[in-house]
Amino acid sequence: MFNFLRKGTGPKSIYDQLGGETAVRAMAERFYDVMESDPRAKDLLAIHPQPMTAIRQKFYEFLSGWFGGPQLFEEKYGHPRLRARHMPFTIDVKLRDQWLLCMYQVLDEQVDDELLKMQLRQRFTQLAHHMINTD
Repeated sequence: MFNFLRKGTGPKSIYDQLGGETAVRAMAERFYDVMESDPRAKDLLAIHPQPMTAIRQKFYEFLSGWFGGPQLFEEKYGHPRLRARHMPFTIDVKLRDQWLLCMYQVLDEQVDDELLKMQLRQRFTQLAHHMINTD
């Protein structure tokens, strides 16, 4: 069953529930692997500079902090301000859906706990919808 509490420490962060650095890094890597290999994400892939080595690392750093782990992204780059950082790109419903397609696949492959998976789907869906900046 779901082990949400550790004795004496209170609720576990999402970062810890997922398995810490190794698991969060695997999620970030797999996200871009899916984007690069699934033709349904071709428009999303097209807006990413190649190679994606630096972006993979930044995404891992963002997820680390967003999941309640080390604040790696903020330490390097300041507050994420995701919407502002993505304003140079035209993000519409189609790109949002392609992004979610990739992320949902990662969650389905790597998150066994159904409650946690549902919570992450909800958080990622809200985040992706917030990024839309055009009709």
